[in-house]
Amino acid sequence: MPTYRYPPGPKPGPIFGNAMQLRKGPLDYVTQLQRTYGDAATIYLGKRPAVLFARPEAIRYVLIENARNFTNREATENLRLLLGDGLLSIDGDFHRQQRRLVQPAFHKQRIESYRDAMVSCTRRVLAEWQPGEERDVADEMMRLTMHIVAKTLFNVDIASQSERIGQAFHDASLFANRSRAPFNRLRINLPFTAYGKYLRARKFLDDTINGIIAQRRASGDDTGDVISMLLKAEDEDGSTMTDQQARDELLTLLAAGHATTANTLTWTFYLLSEHPAVREKLLAELQRVLGGRAPTVDDLAQLPYLDMVVKESMRLYPPAWTQARFTTGDFEYGGYVIRRGTIILLSQWVTHRLPDLWPEPEAFKPERFDPETGQKYHPQAYFPFGAGSRICIGMPFANLEARILLATILQRFMPRLKPGFPVVPQPMITLFPKFGLQMTLEPAATGEEALLRP
Repeated sequence: MPTYRYPPGPKPGPIFGNAMQLRKGPLDYVTQLQRTYGDAATIYLGKRPAVLFARPEAIRYVLIENARNFTNREATENLRLLLGDGLLSIDGDFHRQQRRLVQPAFHKQRIESYRDAMVSCTRRVLAEWQPGEERDVADEMMRLTMHIVAKTLFNVDIASQSERIGQAFHDASLFANRSRAPFNRLRINLPFTAYGKYLRARKFLDDTINGIIAQRRASGDDTGDVISMLLKAEDEDGSTMTDQQARDELLTLLAAGHATTANTLTWTFYLLSEHPAVREKLLAELQRVLGGRAPTVDDLAQLPYLDMVVKESMRLYPPAWTQARFTTGDFEYGGYVIRRGTIILLSQWVTHRLPDLWPEPEAFKPERFDPETGQKYHPQAYFPFGAGSRICIGMPFANLEARILLATILQRFMPRLKPGFPVVPQPMITLFPKFGLQMTLEPAATGEEALLRP
């Protein structure tokens, strides 16, 4: 029988282990674990051990070199409550099959064809904004990215339903996130309970998605959107997606596709508001290259500082702050012998802030990503979208969307944080500002009053 040897860590409690401390303040807790115990630390979630690996070499070992020895399904039980068996929550051969079916929807040419929808939806939001007014930019970005992802997924305009859909996602994800803790799994179906809200939210989302699938099946139309590709996609053996598989993938893409980019935009507006030198340099680049017109895909190559700003924003505030895997067998790494069934935690929040990898890790310094003069770093020292075979399939879409939207919005408005407004990251499934982000909409220095030219 093997002798197991785990990394050091804090003493666990008798029932919940270290779960209560982790849930009380997840970001501070995982940060302190690394600072206290170094490259690896062990905590207990109930009776089950969980090992936090902080170094990029370990991240590569788990996500790339030995990915098949670490499963994802057990770690995403909460997501399956909302999304079903989509790419985020399945493993093995089924994951590989589904990814093959979904991948064509994210080829470069198709992704770039979504630029017009991105600009059009952004213009609609900008038309509602007025100089000098205050808005919750976090909420505004959620609404905007929901419009865009619905248009590109389904070729439908859900602007009139965006608030209801956004609220449904909020209610459903709130219960799903809380359900990870055994003492929060009370399933009492009443209008005011988390579970009751979850049931009603999920029914609304299911009815919405299944209705679109049924309409598209009946018409047989290929409108060039993602749902058209999914319903017609065939695997190597000629099999196609069932309605349930299509529902799960579409809901997964709808959820992940709007929340991650919305969070990136929100945190970027916050950072630009707090760093005037960076803000002015970016605005100068946008004015020099675009001169008030909407950005095209080809323009992005001429906007290197915009790219640096987005990357540095995702380093400091990664949309997903952590990810977990379960071990399928015993394994040895770094002098430790880890037992099968152990939870492995990899935290972008921790690794992106390691001082030896990122000098002045808390500072907002886009220049560190300058391809010519920036610092050199291990590929897995920066992994906002994950890594390996499970890297986010929507990464090209998110990268394009964040840059197109920023370049469009910043030529009209420069949001500034309301003085004294509390900015507190809330680590749920994604990293979202707990109280939103109340900002004043200041007109851009270019003085553009009309909507951006095409």
